[in-house]
Amino acid sequence: MFAQLILSTWWNSELCDLLQVAADEGILHASGSGVPPVTKDYCIIYNSNWVSLPKTLDNATFRTLENLTSTVLCSTAEVPSGLMKDKAVVVMRGNCTFLEKARIAQSLGAKMLLIASKSRLSAISDNKTDFEDVTIPIALIRYNDILDMQLVLGNEVNVTLYSPPLPEFDYSMVVIFLIAVFTVALGGYWSGVAELENLKAVASPGERETRWKKEENVTFTPVTVILFVVICCVMLVLLYFFYKWLVYVIISVFCLASAMSLYNCLAALIGEIPFGQCRITCSNKTIEVRLIFLAIFCIAAAVVWAVFRNEDRWAWILQDILGVAFCLNFIKTLKMPNFKSCVILLGLLLLYDVFFVFITPFITKNGASIMVEVAAGPFGNSEKLPVVIRVPRLEHSASTLCDLPFSLLGFGDIIVPGLLVAYCRRFDVQTRSSSIYYISCTIAYAVGMVLTFIVLALMKMGQPALLYLVPCTLITSSLVAWRRKEMKKFWKGSNYQVGWRP
Repeated sequence: MFAQLILSTWWNSELCDLLQVAADEGILHASGSGVPPVTKDYCIIYNSNWVSLPKTLDNATFRTLENLTSTVLCSTAEVPSGLMKDKAVVVMRGNCTFLEKARIAQSLGAKMLLIASKSRLSAISDNKTDFEDVTIPIALIRYNDILDMQLVLGNEVNVTLYSPPLPEFDYSMVVIFLIAVFTVALGGYWSGVAELENLKAVASPGERETRWKKEENVTFTPVTVILFVVICCVMLVLLYFFYKWLVYVIISVFCLASAMSLYNCLAALIGEIPFGQCRITCSNKTIEVRLIFLAIFCIAAAVVWAVFRNEDRWAWILQDILGVAFCLNFIKTLKMPNFKSCVILLGLLLLYDVFFVFITPFITKNGASIMVEVAAGPFGNSEKLPVVIRVPRLEHSASTLCDLPFSLLGFGDIIVPGLLVAYCRRFDVQTRSSSIYYISCTIAYAVGMVLTFIVLALMKMGQPALLYLVPCTLITSSLVAWRRKEMKKFWKGSNYQVGWRP
C-alpha cells in the first residue's frame, strides 16, 4: 500500500507539457459543397516559428483542397502545371523535407501545403534559414483524416487553418474537485464510524475481542511518519532513474491494492443489506456466498484495467473507480494518533512536494522537475503510473482533436489531507463535539482545492496541490481547536487508543 504514495502529489503535472506543445497544434476546418454545407474539424501540427495562424475563424480565407496524396511532391515534374494554383494541396510525407515540398508547392502557385502522415504526428522541425522564401502555411495532418474528409464531405472540399488558444478553465476540473472532496469527506466519515465501533467495543468487554480480530487499522507515530517520508523520497528518485522497470512494479501493486480496497468498500456496503446472507463452510470456516462473488468481481475489475489501461477512451473511468476505492480504504485504515503526527506528516510531505517540483529543475540535466518527469513518464515512456485520478478535458480545442488530454490529481492530494480530515472526525467522535472539526477541515480542503485551481489558471503550469491544501487544512483545524480551547487535547490526541488492551 505504501508504494502507492511514493508520488505524494502532483497537480495536472502533464498539463504543463500540454501547454508547451499546444502552440504547435491547430485545427483544419473543412467544409463540404452540400446545401447546407457539412463541416468538420481535424487536428493539424504546424511550426509556430514558421507561420502564425489566426486564433478564430473570423474573416478566414478558405481554399479549395487538391488531393495529391498519390505523390510526395519532391520535384515539380510530379504534378501537372497549373493544378495547384491558389489551392490548398495535400501530399504524402517522405523522400524530402517539409520545406522542400513547400518551396515546390509555392512555386506552382499553391497557397497552403498539407502533408499527410500515416505514422504518429510529430513536431515539424526543419532548418528554415535556407528557406526564407517559403511563406505559405505548412501543416502535418493524419492520412486517415484525409480519407475521412473525402468520405464525410465529398470530393469538393474547402479548408482553412486556425489555432484557437487553450481555454483558461475546463469543466474537467469541476469533476476532479467533486471526486476529491467526496472521497475525502466519505473517507473521513467512514473512519469516524470505525472509531465509534471501537469505542463501543472498549466499553463492552463482550465485544472487545471480536472487534480486535476485525480491526485492520495501522497507526502512524512521529517516527514512522519520518521514516515513511524518507522512503517516499528514495522511491521517487529510484523511479526517475529506473522508471521503465519499476513502473510495472507499481502497476502490479496498484492492481492488488485497488482490488482489495474495492472489496473492502463494497463489502462495507453489502454488510448493511439484510438479504442474501447464505453461507458455505470450508475448513471449519464460514463465508457468505455474496462475498465470494464480490471478491471475483473486484479482482476482475483490476485485471480488466491492467489489460486495457492504455485505452484512453474509457479505461480512465475504471482507474478512477479503483483509485477512489484505494483512497477511501487508505484514509479509513491508516490512523493518525494525534494532531502532532498530522502536522509532521503534512509538513514533511509539503516540503517533499515543493522540493521535487520546484527545486529539482536546478539539479537535473534537462532542467525538468523530477516529479513532473516521473508523472509524465521520463524519456518518453508510454507507460504512466496509475497514481492519479484522471478526467479528460471537456472543452473543445486543438488538443482535444489531436489527442485526449487529461486533468490529473495525484492520490496523495486526496490521501494526505484526508488523513487529517479522518483524525478530525475521530476526535469529534471521541469528544462528542458535533462534527465541528470534521466539517471545518472538509470545507478547508475544498477551499484549498479551489485555490489550487486559481493558481493553476493564473500560472499556467503544473502545481503541487499540497502547497495549498496543507496550510488550509492545518490552519483551519488549529483555529477550531484554539477557539474551542481544546488545542492541548487536540495536539496530544485522546487518551483512548485503538491498540490499547487491558
